[in-house]
Amino acid sequence: MNRKNFLVQKLELLPHPEGGFFKETYRSVLNYENELGKRNLCTGIYFLLEKGNFSAFHKIKSEELWHFYEGASVEIIMLYDDEKLEIKKLGKNLQENEHFQVLVPANVWFGSRIVFNDNEDFALVGCTVSFGFDFEDFELAEREFLLKEFPQHKEMIIALTR
Repeated sequence: MNRKNFLVQKLELLPHPEGGFFKETYRSVLNYENELGKRNLCTGIYFLLEKGNFSAFHKIKSEELWHFYEGASVEIIMLYDDEKLEIKKLGKNLQENEHFQVLVPANVWFGSRIVFNDNEDFALVGCTVSFGFDFEDFELAEREFLLKEFPQHKEMIIALTR
């Protein structure tokens, strides 16, 4: 069994609606109530992306901190309200400006994909969300909407939407 399939099985990862595989690993018992309603303070998941797949553009109403564990590097692509596109690399090669952790601000459209190399066809990362993740706060992007909002980033939007 290859490493990717071993991790999917061992970590009990399931298909994620935005692409890839995931498993929730933590949901705080502490709660907070705000304009969104009652939310857990923090949640955490394992997230695995593989060659030929991507995490489609989406946004959530909380901050999301990504952590690198193993495999290929990951590009996290963010689209801001001021029409700026930012790409951060999550990985272990610090000499190439990769980071062990990358923060995605709340309410920012973002997607991700692995950086292909000859040795790795997947990436295993973790995501910590505060206030905790809730599907009520999750919005999957529609391609036509993003193309109207960010026409200058057409190529990236087409690459990271379904």
